Amino acid sequence: MKKIKFTLILILITTITFAQESPRKQTTGKIGEVTVTIDYGSPFVKGRTIWGGLVKYGKVWRAGANENTTFSFDKEVTIGGTLVPAGKYSFFIIPYENKDWVLILNKKNDGWGAFSYNEKEDIVRLNIAPKFVDTNQESLMYSIVEKGIQLAWGKMRVTLPIN
Repeated sequence: MKKIKFTLILILITTITFAQESPRKQTTGKIGEVTVTIDYGSPFVKGRTIWGGLVKYGKVWRAGANENTTFSFDKEVTIGGTLVPAGKYSFFIIPYENKDWVLILNKKNDGWGAFSYNEKEDIVRLNIAPKFVDTNQESLMYSIVEKGIQLAWGKMRVTLPIN
């Protein structure tokens, strides 16, 4: 009986440990009068090459781990000159090695990864230059800043401007 209990406890600890590899996170804040909620999986760098390694250049990336990253707005917003109605949208990025990255807001908000991504569902596509800094952000993190949403992971920072 003790061996069975020990085995079950070991399985439980292992399951919990691996389930925390990319924990689901949520952040909420205001940009002007608009309440923004971001839901995302937060993977860790763990010594890996992220840009051009784990996240391939020139390929659509879900901008997080597991289920798609989603942005929800309680009022309409303007992103890159496009009026975006209140609602919930998925967020994708196409990173490039030597040019601006493509930041994408997509109408389909219930996918897993970029497998079901369809460019025809894009509501916004913006070319934005990422910034590379000296400080490492170990776990992927989204922040709501004064005029947008910032993504920080590894030594990269990129902001989606929102009005």
